[in-house]
Amino acid sequence: MTGELEALREQAEAELRKIGTEEELLAIRTRYLGRKGLLTGLLRNIANVPPEERPQFGKDCNEVKEGLSARIDQILAGMASVKRDEALLSERIDVTLPGRGVRYGHIHPVTQVREEICRIFAGLGFSVVEGPEVELDYYNFEALNIPQEHPARDMQDTFYIEDNIVLRTHTSPVQVRIMEKTKPPVRILSPGRVYRRDSDISHTPMFHQIEGLLVDRGITFGDLKGVLTVFLKQVFGEETALRFRPSFFPFTEPSAEVDIQCVICRGRGCRVCGQSGWLEILGSGMVDPEVFKNVGYDPEEVTGFAFGLGLERIAMLKFGITDIRLFFENDLRFLEQF
Repeated sequence: MTGELEALREQAEAELRKIGTEEELLAIRTRYLGRKGLLTGLLRNIANVPPEERPQFGKDCNEVKEGLSARIDQILAGMASVKRDEALLSERIDVTLPGRGVRYGHIHPVTQVREEICRIFAGLGFSVVEGPEVELDYYNFEALNIPQEHPARDMQDTFYIEDNIVLRTHTSPVQVRIMEKTKPPVRILSPGRVYRRDSDISHTPMFHQIEGLLVDRGITFGDLKGVLTVFLKQVFGEETALRFRPSFFPFTEPSAEVDIQCVICRGRGCRVCGQSGWLEILGSGMVDPEVFKNVGYDPEEVTGFAFGLGLERIAMLKFGITDIRLFFENDLRFLEQF
C-alpha cells in the first residue's frame, strides 16, 4: 500500500507539471483529492494494511493529500496572478494620450427662437401664458367662430380623441380661456405644441406655434402693423422688408397674412421663395366681434388684434434649415451647430 501511495504521488506530480489551463488543474484535483478520487480510495482500503503499519500509512496519506492540495493552490494562485497581469496590461491607460473633450449640450434651435420671441414681446408688455394640449372642441373651434362645417374640422386635419375632445390644432384656445377669466386690457403671448394630420419636409404632425393677443379700448389695425413690424425687424434685421396681404381667418376680421422679403435671395427670387422674392411668415387680424361675444366682451367697447406663427418656420428661415424633420431627429451633429 505504501508503494501504491508513492506511485500515486509521483503520477500526480507528473500531471501537474504538464497542465496548461485552470480547467485541467481542477480536473486533477477532482481525480486525486475528490470524494471519489484515487487518494480517497486508498484511504478507504486502510483495513487491508497490517495493524502495526496503519498509523504510519494514515500519516503518509495525509501528508500526500496536504502536499498535493498545497501544490494545486500554488499553481492556481500563479495562474490568477498571470491572468491579472495580462488584464492590467490590456486595460492600461496611456496617460500621454490627449484627453477627450466633453461634448456640451446646446439649446434646441426651436427653443432658442421661442425664447427670443418671448423676450421681444415681453419688452412690448406681453405676458406669456400656456394652456392644455388636449382641448375641448368648444375652445379649439366653436368659441373661435369656426362652425361645424368648416374644413378645419375635417379628420384629415385634426386629431380627434372623442367627438368633442381634440389635440389642439393651434394655441388660440388659450386666448379664449384667458379672456373668459380676465377683463380687458389683455396682452398675452401663448406658445406651445400643436397637432395636425400632416407630414412632409415642411410639415410634421406635432409642431410649435406662438400666438399673441392684445385687447383694449381703441386698438386699431395700425397697432397690429406697428407691433408686428417691430417684432419681425428685431428677429430678421432692420433692413428686412415686409408686407401685409388681405386674407381670411374665421376668428379675425379683417385678416392679413404677413410676408417678409426672402432671407435667402433678398427679394431677387429663388427656389425657396418660389421666385417671388417674398416668404409668408405669419397670419394676423383684428379679433372678430363674434369671438368677443363668446367670452363676454362687448365689441362696442373694446377691440383687439391677434396673430399666430409657427416656430419651426421662423427657425428654418433664421438658420437656413431646409427640412423641418431635422428638428425632431435628435441628431447631435445637427443640434450642436446651434
